[in-house]
Amino acid sequence: MSSGFKRGREGGVIAVFEDAEVSILRSLAAQILDLIEPAQTGDDPLERALGIGPSGPAEPPGDPVLARLFPSAYEDDGEAAEFRRYTEATLRDGKRADARAMLDSAAPGRVELTREQAHSWLRALNDVRLALGTRLEVTEDVHEEFAGLTEDDPRYPAYVTYDWLTYLQDTLVRAL
Repeated sequence: MSSGFKRGREGGVIAVFEDAEVSILRSLAAQILDLIEPAQTGDDPLERALGIGPSGPAEPPGDPVLARLFPSAYEDDGEAAEFRRYTEATLRDGKRADARAMLDSAAPGRVELTREQAHSWLRALNDVRLALGTRLEVTEDVHEEFAGLTEDDPRYPAYVTYDWLTYLQDTLVRAL
């Protein structure tokens, strides 16, 4: 298993990954890319140029994972809808760029990331953890729940993956 990230040259980071770890990282990044499709824009040329949603209320996502990745910025539905209308497309673009950066740079063996790439990985790992944690319904008691799982529990691989992603994210934060 990877020993996590370590500080590299000029503010970058270094990690060593096994083939299976890279396969998992690439699969998860690809799933995030599939999940975060481009936001819908309106027919208005200005709306398309600015990447803002069509006029009218912008509903929060119905999928719990998307709702977690794109939470409402305001409690007031009207303000939240207006804010979402002007910001969600840009947020989606950023999340896709981060997932692509991880997908493109994840490789077996030694991986050296620039500071900029490392920050993209950090955001992508966060998105993957949020998505997986939402699907697993992770709470603050996740460690107790995980400790009670046996290897033949069908949830075990997902919890191990979640725990590993948490470890990677922690070592990346410390390395930066």
